[in-house]
Amino acid sequence: MPVYEYYCDDCGPFEALAPMSKFSEPCACPDCEKTAPRVMLTAPKLSMMDSSRRHAHATNERSADSPKKSSHGPGCGCCGGGQKKNSKTLYRPDGSKSFPTKRPWMISH
Repeated sequence: MPVYEYYCDDCGPFEALAPMSKFSEPCACPDCEKTAPRVMLTAPKLSMMDSSRRHAHATNERSADSPKKSSHGPGCGCCGGGQKKNSKTLYRPDGSKSFPTKRPWMISH
């Protein structure tokens, strides 16, 4: 369970464990039992996190409101969709094929 910070008007800030499903609900102050709203007094400790987990957090944040977009326009031939790439096969008038840029010892079928 994560630790959340709360601020009591009478007693000041305190921390308490709460399930993630109740992250936005206020918590009772341990000293005076009044309800205290959740606050964020300290920044998350992302610098102490390993790089793969930090990368996953960044990916999740980015994909929530701005998904990754392709920089290529419609009809781009390099991404699969769109135009076909030029064939490097040489077709002769007698029906035989040749591959000038491939291995010269290969026999065409």
